[in-house]
Amino acid sequence: MIEDTSDPRVRDWFETHEISEVECLVPDITGEAKGKIMPAARYLNGERPRLPDSIFIQTATGAYPDNEDEIVDPAELDMQLTADLSTCRLVPWAREPTAQVIHECRYLNGEAVEVSPRHVLRRVLALYEEMGLRPVVAPEMEFYLVQRNTDADYPLKPPAGRSGRLEISRRAYSIDAVNEFEDVFEDMYAYCEAEELDIDTLIHEEGSGQMEINFEHGDPLELADQAFLFKRTLREVALAHGMYGTFMAKPMADEPGSSMHLHQSLLDTATGENVFADESGQATSLFHHFIAGLQTYLPSALALFAPNVNSYRRLMPDSSNASAPINTEWGYDNRTVGLRVPHSGRSGRRVENRIAGADVNPYLAIAASLACGYLGLVDQRDPRSPVADSAYAQGHRLPSDLGRALEALAGCDPLKALLGRRFIETYLAVKRTEERAHFKVISSWEREYLLLRV
Repeated sequence: MIEDTSDPRVRDWFETHEISEVECLVPDITGEAKGKIMPAARYLNGERPRLPDSIFIQTATGAYPDNEDEIVDPAELDMQLTADLSTCRLVPWAREPTAQVIHECRYLNGEAVEVSPRHVLRRVLALYEEMGLRPVVAPEMEFYLVQRNTDADYPLKPPAGRSGRLEISRRAYSIDAVNEFEDVFEDMYAYCEAEELDIDTLIHEEGSGQMEINFEHGDPLELADQAFLFKRTLREVALAHGMYGTFMAKPMADEPGSSMHLHQSLLDTATGENVFADESGQATSLFHHFIAGLQTYLPSALALFAPNVNSYRRLMPDSSNASAPINTEWGYDNRTVGLRVPHSGRSGRRVENRIAGADVNPYLAIAASLACGYLGLVDQRDPRSPVADSAYAQGHRLPSDLGRALEALAGCDPLKALLGRRFIETYLAVKRTEERAHFKVISSWEREYLLLRV
């Protein structure tokens, strides 16, 4: 991590790209970019902005929990933003040459801000480091392109491609369907290249206008940064082409939901070998313990993988949700399970967590998944037997709505201790506030079927 702007590499980069402004970014609880914009000259001179720690208790609606004085200091303490200059990238859609830099947060006394999502992930990675292990992850992010929608009372619709026709049928894996939006994706790849985002393949997913982008595997914090930046990028590209890019878990009622599948493996820090398989390629005890930890703790951690009221529409046992999981069964090359093990050689042995929605905060989803696996290693748990047929026959075994998921998280002491009690209490307060706000809204379904019939 580079923090000093006097580093010649940083100054050379700013000069090469003629940077005039800097976006100082901080990922908040929802995964939105908070921060300040400042002149590049002042930034290079070491000036750093400050933000109040209350940014981490703001809900998706912009409100704050009723008990906010219990979870943050009533004075709204200042945080000093400390640059992680290894995250310095261009903002390719900006009119003037602009840099974006992700920042850590520390109080003025030097203490870390425990509720910062980036800090939560660092906390989990430090536990693996103590074990002599290094996690490697690769996210797969699904999203929808939809028509512009300026009235929230109207449902979303698929966009028109270059043919001028709306995509109204599902065209999974269709190259021609992707090429309908060739201009959008050419710009997306150009932006990602300018930002040095390590994206791999692009495919058309099962929904109308639904796509999936895959990232190269790598360090969890770096991949969380890239997923965070990619969401900004895709939304900007879509807007430039007169449409929206959305990572809602279930944006359209009759279309499949969008996920963020997370591939995970563990390397021995000393040897660099994958500890999930032995020399003969057979699964190790660490592999099984990791899966068992996921099976045991994922239901309690679900509020971090399905963080919004909308998230649970994707996880319903419903044909429109296609291959969304409804439990924590595992199996080899089985897309009906929550925990899939793709066929691979020894070095590529990994576990794919298929439960997280695309609407997650990537820092928190990666941290929570690795935390569940870590607890399995510590407890030396054994998993249930792998499922070879449809895991849907095992039934729905996840909390069915945000309220139940928050109750499960509140009651899980091992996850509280691992992720940080202050963070968990803050997260619970924010999400309970969002849930209450949603419950106050009268839906069109209620007006349609109850207005004149009850």
